[in-house]
Amino acid sequence: MVTAIGCSPVFRGFESHPPLLFKMKKIYLIHGWGGSDSSEGWFGWLKEKSKEKGFEVIGFNMPNTDEPVIEEWIGFLKENVKELNEETYFIGHSIGCQAALRYLETLNADIKIKGCVFIAPWMELDKNTIEEEGEETVEIARPWMETPINFEKVKEHTTNFLCILSDNDPYVPLSNKKFFEEKLGAKVVIKNNEEHFNETTVIPEIIEFLKDYS
Repeated sequence: MVTAIGCSPVFRGFESHPPLLFKMKKIYLIHGWGGSDSSEGWFGWLKEKSKEKGFEVIGFNMPNTDEPVIEEWIGFLKENVKELNEETYFIGHSIGCQAALRYLETLNADIKIKGCVFIAPWMELDKNTIEEEGEETVEIARPWMETPINFEKVKEHTTNFLCILSDNDPYVPLSNKKFFEEKLGAKVVIKNNEEHFNETTVIPEIIEFLKDYS
C-alpha cells in the first residue's frame, strides 16, 4: 500500500465504522433544606475527589430553599438536568435525597443511570425536633412526608443505592434505615456522631461507592 508522506494508510472498511463515543461520568449534587451548592463542608471535598476520579460534578442551588416545595424542586430538576445515562449519579443531602427520588419517579422507564448516594435521607422526621422548630416547619415538611413515592418506578432507572445515616441525627430517626432497605434495596451505613452531616467534612463511603460502580 502506498501512502502520502505524513498520512496514515486507510484500511478497507475502516471508514465505515463510527468513532467510539465516550460517556462523561457525571454527578448531580442536590443540597438539603436551607442549603446551597456549597453549604455543607463535605461538598467541597466531594467535588475535589470526584473530579480526581474523572467525574463532572454539577451542584444546583435549588429554588425557595428555606421553604422547599416538591413541585418547584422537581420542576427545577426537569429544567436543569441536561443529560442522563449509565454513567450518571445523583448525590443528595437530606431533602435533596427525596428530590432526586421524586425526579427519577417522573422519568421514562428506558432512562438508566448508574446509582444514587443519599446522605441523611428521610421519609420520616423526628416528631419532637420538627415540632420544636414550630408550626411553619411542620407544614413545610408535611407534603414531603405524606406524598407517596412510587419506588418501583424509581428502581426502573437504577438498583444501586447507598444511604448514609448518623446515629445521633436530631432530624432523621434511624427508622428510616429499614424503610430505605425495604423500598430501594439500599445498602445503609450508619455513622457515629455525625448528626445531620452539616459539619462533616469527609464521607469516604461516597468515593468507595463511586469506585465500586465505575
